[in-house]
Amino acid sequence: MPVDETDRRILRALQRKGRISNADLSEAVNLSPSACHRRVQRLEKDGFIRDYVALLDARKMSVPTTVFVEITLSGQADEVLDAFEKAVARIPDVLECHLMAGTADYLLKVVAENTEDFARIHRQYLARLPGVAQMQSNFALRTVFKTTALPV
Repeated sequence: MPVDETDRRILRALQRKGRISNADLSEAVNLSPSACHRRVQRLEKDGFIRDYVALLDARKMSVPTTVFVEITLSGQADEVLDAFEKAVARIPDVLECHLMAGTADYLLKVVAENTEDFARIHRQYLARLPGVAQMQSNFALRTVFKTTALPV
């Protein structure tokens, strides 16, 4: 079932504040609490709402350094891609891994305490990934803006 404008208002509100009470959410989107609850349940069931999470402060968690790592593999065979993807998924410091079109095969988003911690992550994990032909690391100097909210 497609989403209508009321569903979109619900989704926008939940992306901003996932722990909002149903009473406050229903008021914010101008619905009765029961109708709002039914819509949220449908959005969850239909997979529009995948999960609810807590967003942690990287600085307070002592991992303020973000590094984007471009990886080029030695080949494009399914076995090479599968082995790489399984191995990279086990690295706790990797927040995201994207298969890319362009010069690099994969782009990783890695968090670390500092450059020395990233060197440890590189030695312990990244340098041991299967099928890697080339790797380039780019350190973010400052996060200008960041969101987890999709345009709805």
